[in-house]
Amino acid sequence: MKAPREIELKLVCDGPDLTPLAGHPLLQAEDAATSLLDTTYFDTAGRDLHAAGLSLRLRREGDRTIQTLKSAAPAAIGLFDRGEWEWDVAGPEPDLALLADTPAAAVLDDAKSSALSPLFRTVVERSRRSIRHGASSIVATLDTGRVETEAGDAPLCEVELELGDGSAAELFALASALGESAPLRLGVLSKGERGYALIDERLHKPSKSGSFALDPEVSAGEAFAAVAKACLRHLRLNEDVFRHGRAPEALHQMRVALRRLRSAFSLFKSLLEQDEKAEDLRAAIKRVTEPFGTARNLDVFLGETLPGEIERRPGEAGLDELRERLSAEREEAYAAVFAILDGSAWRGLIIDLVVWIETGAWRAGQGGDRPARDFAATVLERLRRRLKKRGHHLARLEPEERHQVRIVAKKLRYGAEFFGPLFPEKKAAKRHKAFVGALSDLQDHLGALNDLSTAHQIADRLVAARGGEAGEPPSGAALFAAGLTTADAEADARAGKLVEKADAAQEALVDMRPFWR
Repeated sequence: MKAPREIELKLVCDGPDLTPLAGHPLLQAEDAATSLLDTTYFDTAGRDLHAAGLSLRLRREGDRTIQTLKSAAPAAIGLFDRGEWEWDVAGPEPDLALLADTPAAAVLDDAKSSALSPLFRTVVERSRRSIRHGASSIVATLDTGRVETEAGDAPLCEVELELGDGSAAELFALASALGESAPLRLGVLSKGERGYALIDERLHKPSKSGSFALDPEVSAGEAFAAVAKACLRHLRLNEDVFRHGRAPEALHQMRVALRRLRSAFSLFKSLLEQDEKAEDLRAAIKRVTEPFGTARNLDVFLGETLPGEIERRPGEAGLDELRERLSAEREEAYAAVFAILDGSAWRGLIIDLVVWIETGAWRAGQGGDRPARDFAATVLERLRRRLKKRGHHLARLEPEERHQVRIVAKKLRYGAEFFGPLFPEKKAAKRHKAFVGALSDLQDHLGALNDLSTAHQIADRLVAARGGEAGEPPSGAALFAAGLTTADAEADARAGKLVEKADAAQEALVDMRPFWR
């Protein structure tokens, strides 16, 4: 049975920001109507439907009870393109017979127990209207309400733009116009996903990039779109977490997502080089990344480097002053990050990226229809040769040269993670796991050396502040403590033979048989 398609753009905002949108000129329609929706989500005890990327719900809307099954939208970032099946039902329990010709049937057949029970509910006041934008027919829905679970509740405030007929590009054009009137952000979680995250206590926790599905038969262009959207999803998930609770790990994961996205631009450069906007977007991503890096470097120094030094030298007077001064700097750095995240330029950049991924000129360029497996093998082979050449005798390299090796290793690791699903054969999968593990070891050692370099930069900045005119200069005791901290870190690196271990990890990696051959 072919799934009916639902293409929906989801935007999120804070509750008060939804009010002015109801009166926006582009959202006026004669059929505007408001209703109260009470929806309950069901799954098995083992969460088998959710694990299979499916959600099953019963929604009470007026006199109707509607049973809906939806399939997941992989790596969804704003644009949800997914299968949807709907039926009117009579009772308060799901009708399993209606699922017979859907993917849910096989999932329930294979489950240890096919019994379904309610997991959580959403209560939403919905304002819905049909509009025309350009040549497209769009249903605009404004939802405000909450997700209710035994683990607690969470607010819902969403704008959904569902395509009736026309193009997804016009959905984005409407979203951009609405974003000029309210601080709208692209949504990455459906209501069902939000409910599952809440009951699993994951909603406000940082998340790593994770793996994503990539069909081995896809084209290089399709692979780039999937990779880029996965990076943006990773970014937006952690942006929401960081804005909610200032978690340092969420900031770190945002930086990782941005680096992965920039690496994707680099890995797929041959597909994008004829699209002028590609370089503009990549440069914009880099500009955004820089303030995040300052905050993250201070997080590492204050959270990892300095506590070890205080434990080592508890009587050193300047360490407390050093911590206080750098903590104040971190507050300033965090304020700069929040200024970016709360700005219209940031929200516009994310929307621009998604618009470009979906509709950019790069899609009509050469090479996009090449098999992704062949494309990946070429790219990975080139990076491996570069790492082998630049990292030869790594222990003899200067710090800046080691940093360049680290950049190449990072691109190779991201490429290996992106392209791994394209090589699902048993031997290739086994080699892939070993290859990524070896890259991780190398990155860990090079990352520790980079943290040492960052500590030096922080100490140098304090020295510069000592001779400057802005603000209160650091005391001699704080400067001495900063120098002592970096000297001890250097000694630890030598004692732990960190450079030698990085050298050995690099040699072990280049001796491995690549998984793409």
